[in-house]
Parts: sequence; C-alpha cells; structure tokens
Amino acid sequence: MLAAAVTLTGLLPVWTSAQEEGGLDIVKVRKSFYMIAGAGGNIGVQIGSDGIVLVNSGSAQASDQVLASLKKLTELPIRYIINAEADAEFVGGNEKLAKAGYTIFTNAIGNPGFAGAMTSGGAASILAHESVLSRMSKEGYSGAASPTEAFYTPRKALRMNDEGIEVLYQPAAHSDADSFVLFRGSDVVVTGDVLDMTHFPMIDVAHGGTIQGEIDALNRLIDLTIAPTPFIYKDVGTYVVPGHGRVAEQMEVVDYRDMVVVVRDVIADLVKQKKTLAQIKAARPALPYETRYGAKTGPWTTDAFVEAVYKSLTAR
Repeated sequence: MLAAAVTLTGLLPVWTSAQEEGGLDIVKVRKSFYMIAGAGGNIGVQIGSDGIVLVNSGSAQASDQVLASLKKLTELPIRYIINAEADAEFVGGNEKLAKAGYTIFTNAIGNPGFAGAMTSGGAASILAHESVLSRMSKEGYSGAASPTEAFYTPRKALRMNDEGIEVLYQPAAHSDADSFVLFRGSDVVVTGDVLDMTHFPMIDVAHGGTIQGEIDALNRLIDLTIAPTPFIYKDVGTYVVPGHGRVAEQMEVVDYRDMVVVVRDVIADLVKQKKTLAQIKAARPALPYETRYGAKTGPWTTDAFVEAVYKSLTAR
C-alpha cells in the first residue's frame, strides 16, 4: 500500500491510500485530487462539478481497473484526458477511458442540444502537445486513442472544475514529448517520467531525450513548486505526482535534480579523459545513488542510465 509523509518540515502530512483489487492504489493527495498508482505510469485525477480530468491514462491492460477505481471515487464522467508524455504506460488507456467518458464539446454553443452534451455524446477529449500526437501516429495508435486536441505552443491553459490548469511543454527532457500539468488551485503538478521516484530518470535518447533537457525540466519543476511553510501556517507546499513512485514535494525534487547533475558532471569529466563507455560503466559514476535509484535488472538499469547520459553528452 502506498503512503508518504513529508518529514523535512516537521509537519508530517500523510497521504491516505486504498489499495484496489489487482494492485492499484488510490492516493488522496488533496480534497478533490487523487493519484492512481499501479496501472503503468501514475495517473492524476481531478474531480469537480464539471466531471473528471485525468492526467495520463495508464496502460491499455489496466484500463478496466482504472475505470473501476474511478467509480469508487465518483459517478461523474471523464471529461478530459491530458497526456503528459507518449510512452505506452501513460497513453495506452486513452481509447477505453475516453470512450467511457463524454466530451463537453459535442455540440456548438447556442445549440439547444448543448446541455445534453454535458451528460451524453462523444468521447472525452484527449489533450496533449503535438509531439505526443506525432509519436502516437508514428507508432500506429488508433485515431480513437490519439489526442483530439493538440497544441504546439510552450503552454496550453484551460479551466475545469473551477480551477486553472496549465500544460507546460518540456523539450528534449526524458523524451521529446514531455509536459508538466499544473493544477493551480489544488497546488499539484503531474510530471510523467521526468521525475521517477523509483529509478534514475529514463533518458530516452532514441526519442529525443537529453540529459541537459532533463536537468532543465527538473529546474523548471522546482520553479513551479512552493516549499512547505513550517509550523505557523501548516502549509505542506506543492505536491508533485511523479511518473512512478510516491508523491513528492519540492525538496525531494531538488535532491533528485542534484543527483542527476552530479552524475552528469562525473560522466562528463570521464568523457573529457577520453574514457570509453565500458570504462565509464566500470567506474560506476552513479555509485552514491545506486542504493536509492539503481537497478541491475528490469526495464531501466543503472548501466542503461549511464549509457544514456554518455550518448547524450557525446552526441553531435
């Protein structure tokens, strides 16, 4: 069962969670904001009078479990799915979850049937940066799974459930298709795999990821967050929903950024010494952080991270 506590300030706020059958966790982050974990990548869930806004949709295999989890939270329909990145564990559930919801924009404003669109009509809208749409198109996703609203600017803003929402594109970070989603009223940021509380960041060089873009994105994330204010105001600060792992707060993002910078600098120094990739791996440049973030097996190992940083630094 997922649970987390902020201990740096002495406030000790605790996120409550309930584990669903099949391994999904529902974590209450704010009064009207939740995280669903265990369905692939973490899913952000905002609930209000307009309906449900999701950030990411999890894997295709977990879609039925995600829908069952949402039913436990509310009977309101899914209105928006915002894709913060393009990996299958974040967008695989798009089609089924969108079809289970309803768009607000089925009919034109002024049409007598517009009110009916609030409770019936087309599937929920899928919003993402155009880089997500481009990747999904190249990888053969169906039209029903692809974004129905794509933007190309650095920032897309909308308002749902009486709350301003900003989707902020982060170029060449974990990949070339990353965004942060900031819920201004809830004071929550959903990040995708730019931040992974379980592993070193996955720098997907094949899909445009770079180590410098990753660091730039983490610096932007720190700028978006507010640190907890201790004691007097009992303010727990901004919560960050990462791509994987538990909910984080600002100082944990700072520590993660510092870790990435230190490993980048060590590898860069070894590159200047004309060390080969094999020699750099043997030197274990991420050793101080391997216990916390490293892995020898699985989809993203310490060696894979070191190799990705090396390729990013030496690419022309």
